[in-house]
Amino acid sequence: MVRAAAAQGGIYGNTVQEALYVLYAFDAEKLPLDGKAGKCTLTFTDKTLPPVDAFWSLTMYDRPKQLLVDNPVDRYLINSAMLSSLRKTDNGKIVLYLQHVSPGPELEANWLPTPTENYYAVMRLYLPKAEALDGVWMPPSIKANSQ
Repeated sequence: MVRAAAAQGGIYGNTVQEALYVLYAFDAEKLPLDGKAGKCTLTFTDKTLPPVDAFWSLTMYDRPKQLLVDNPVDRYLINSAMLSSLRKTDNGKIVLYLQHVSPGPELEANWLPTPTENYYAVMRLYLPKAEALDGVWMPPSIKANSQ
């Protein structure tokens, strides 16, 4: 049963020292993530970027099917390798836009498209640093926007 559950969650599971997984199924208000409900953001500051010795990623999934989200820009994740291409706010924050429709051409580099139904996202930290493992670093929450 343990192996079956591990296979359902993801093949070839890693130890926590190899990879730490943060599952986002709810927003900061504890409401399920739903593409019909509108636009959400995930904001990183220098202090809240995932602390890793390798790399991190945020991947979008369709909740009912547990599959990657088909979208017009063929983007299924945003990761640390993309940091230099992500747009920063005037105060240096990186705001990721989690929504079904484009946030506009000027913000599209930071767009992770969602489905029009329930979804979840998984942040993966590969070779997480001690502050991620001991709870000093806390992942930022996904916030629903009323834009």
